[in-house]
Amino acid sequence: MRVTMLMKQETNVDNERRVRQRFKVNAPLSLQIGDQTAPGFTRDLSNRGVYFYLTSADSIEVDGRVEFVIDLPPEITLSSRCQIRCVGKALRKETTQTDLTGIAAEILDYSISR
Repeated sequence: MRVTMLMKQETNVDNERRVRQRFKVNAPLSLQIGDQTAPGFTRDLSNRGVYFYLTSADSIEVDGRVEFVIDLPPEITLSSRCQIRCVGKALRKETTQTDLTGIAAEILDYSISR
């Protein structure tokens, strides 16, 4: 019985792909696609990654560069509104049941402005 419990714990750790803690944050996001901006919103966020939704993500390629701005309201920052400008890499793209496209992206560089 003890061996079974240890195996379950190890399996759960082995299946977890995230290294950093993610926070459930629903915040507006603007994705830069060429000279156009596509609106979206975040589902969760960490200091090195983000998962966000867009209505259309046809031009986003997995392993491709993405640039976006996350607008964090005072309710989330507990101070003033700020924007996080990010450069990253799209890791995966998923179509949801609500015709949105979910994008998981690694954040390679960012800057914060208030």
